[in-house]
Amino acid sequence: MEYITEEALDLAGLLSGSHHPAAGAVVLFSGEVRDNNVGRRVSYIDYESYVPLASKMMRQILEDAKARWDLTIAVAQHRVGKVQVLESAVVVITASAHRSEAYASNRYIIDRIKHEVPIWKCEYFEDGTSIWGGNCNCHAETGDPNKHIYESENG
Repeated sequence: MEYITEEALDLAGLLSGSHHPAAGAVVLFSGEVRDNNVGRRVSYIDYESYVPLASKMMRQILEDAKARWDLTIAVAQHRVGKVQVLESAVVVITASAHRSEAYASNRYIIDRIKHEVPIWKCEYFEDGTSIWGGNCNCHAETGDPNKHIYESENG
């Protein structure tokens, strides 16, 4: 499986391949491009990545999650290129015997992908402007580039 792709993410296909007889819980997270960010109307996002390193890091994050939780399935894929509003930019699927592990590991994987993997985005707004940034824009909310939303009390 490719961890980074220019193709539209096949959520149904990935989910259909993520079932296991020992898993009582399957969690799918789809990070989708929304039509607004920090009070501005978004047209689309263009993602770029250093694919060899990003793929290696995503594989390691999945292996780390499998070592930490008893997962039967751990899958992640991120798009690069132009991603429209309502399209999925990233998907994470986890499966385990119980829901607590499936949810916790899924959150762990997506948080690490967004904050560690070399993926950059350029958000294009309806007013014709754009902003480059990392895959995470938590600093816009927290005021600190080293503090992420999931680390705050309200995250």
